[in-house]
Amino acid sequence: MKNTMKKIGAASAVIALVLSAQNALAGPADYVYTPTVEYGEREIDFKAGTAKVTDEARESAASIGFGYGATEHWFTELYVKYKRENGSGTFFDAYEWENKFQLSEPGQLPVDIGFITEIERPQDHSEGWEVKFGPLFQKEFGKTQLNLNILFERNYRAAEANPMRLGYQWQAKYRWIPQFEFGAQGFGDVGKWDHFAPRAEQSHIFGPAIFGKIALGGRQAIKYNAAYLIDANDEKHSNTFRTQVEYEF
Repeated sequence: MKNTMKKIGAASAVIALVLSAQNALAGPADYVYTPTVEYGEREIDFKAGTAKVTDEARESAASIGFGYGATEHWFTELYVKYKRENGSGTFFDAYEWENKFQLSEPGQLPVDIGFITEIERPQDHSEGWEVKFGPLFQKEFGKTQLNLNILFERNYRAAEANPMRLGYQWQAKYRWIPQFEFGAQGFGDVGKWDHFAPRAEQSHIFGPAIFGKIALGGRQAIKYNAAYLIDANDEKHSNTFRTQVEYEF
């Protein structure tokens, strides 16, 4: 009986960890938001990423979207998202509507402030509607730019109840030349917003990143960024490669 109970307990722990990983705020194709908006800017945005945890199948994700700077303080974008996991083929995952609001003019306050909201409708309707929101912060020191974002996420009208989760993003980059900048990025998920998960069930990934913008004339340009991220939890031994390419016009 004791052995059976131990097995059940071990299985429950494994399931909890798996569910925690599946509900993590940061997916392989996620990117670091910035609080600034450029009025009238249009962009075609492609994001992709792949993540691997030791002894688990690789998970990959990608999205393509169209965005528009509708006002001087509001940028809106629609995405179509795809996923590949457990060795299966690539499949449609979700639609997403992202809205970013610039709440202060650059340099007006000690820290530039913005706000992000995302509404996602997964292909699997049992997941309900995923809502993500939170403040965005940016600070510049000469050629160095620092970003910190605090994000809340929850699935509404889902088949199973789920709590509001808390995550974060950070970024540091040195603006060497416009075509090539370098720095680091990090993403994290600490569990319930009002009661952090045990350290082993949290996710904290970070690593080196590169950035750049190649002007094509007029308002046209290609922007890119990419990062290689590892997990701070030595037991997971995960690694993630993510990239984003934007065509602005």
